[in-house]
Amino acid sequence: MNYTLHQLRVFLKVFELQSITKASEELFLTQPAVSIQLKKFQEQFKIPLTETIGRQLFFTEFGKEVVEICKNILGEADKFQSLTDQYNGLLTGKINISVVSTGKYVIPYFIQSFMKKYPQVELKIDVSNKLKVVESLERNATDFALVSVIPDNLELEILQLMENKLYLIGSADLSDKITTKKLSKMNMIFREQGSATRLAMEEFLEKRKLKYEKSIELVSNEAVKQTVNAGIGVSVMPLIGLKNELANGSLKVIPMRGLPIVTNWNFVYNKNKNLLPASAALIQHINEHREEIIDKYFSWAIDKR
Repeated sequence: MNYTLHQLRVFLKVFELQSITKASEELFLTQPAVSIQLKKFQEQFKIPLTETIGRQLFFTEFGKEVVEICKNILGEADKFQSLTDQYNGLLTGKINISVVSTGKYVIPYFIQSFMKKYPQVELKIDVSNKLKVVESLERNATDFALVSVIPDNLELEILQLMENKLYLIGSADLSDKITTKKLSKMNMIFREQGSATRLAMEEFLEKRKLKYEKSIELVSNEAVKQTVNAGIGVSVMPLIGLKNELANGSLKVIPMRGLPIVTNWNFVYNKNKNLLPASAALIQHINEHREEIIDKYFSWAIDKR
């Protein structure tokens, strides 16, 4: 066989994204270039790797078996560079981290000192919704993920970073005391379906047996903040993303029985994942510096009652 590592990477990326178009965008290649590499790789085999039905690309069972071999080959190939770098006294490599949207207020502080210590390590952070983050773990398309709710369908190694507290948040002109009856008349501002924040808010309302008349659904934490700030409604939100708004008085915490809801921010990765030196070093670094990071950047949120 006469395949190249480049062909393996292209083939694996097309499988991960189930699309030549999306693979070409992520690899910064043209669609014809991706198609040519797939064709050359297919020429190594007498059995089809893929099939096209209608306009949809599918991988054959044989193709899926080849995908797993590609992952192993590329994983071992990446070790060559890591090994060379270690002998040269360097820590290098690439680390992919998928982060749920509210996690963007957390992850920078846990990787800041690591990036200063190991400037040769390249970190790519993809901020998305919970469903896409879990999907990236399922596809083994990311090295790590930052989530507040652990997916129960995956076997994961879990490193707890810190508490995640959610409160009822309203605009500055609202009263500090809101009755259940008054709350039921207000707009409930929800995150999108599948969001861990939405799930927490729905569980709170259900436990309080609170029936509300009107609701709005938004797809980002920033959009929820702006809507609440405009006085359109209230929402149950993670405190971690509200530091500036609480400090300047544009938003406020409304005391309510049953709150805060307390979960954890978890840094997770697949149990069977073969961590390269850079990834292993990141885990070690976070473990060693977690408490000082929390004390320095998040004590205002952790200590709030």
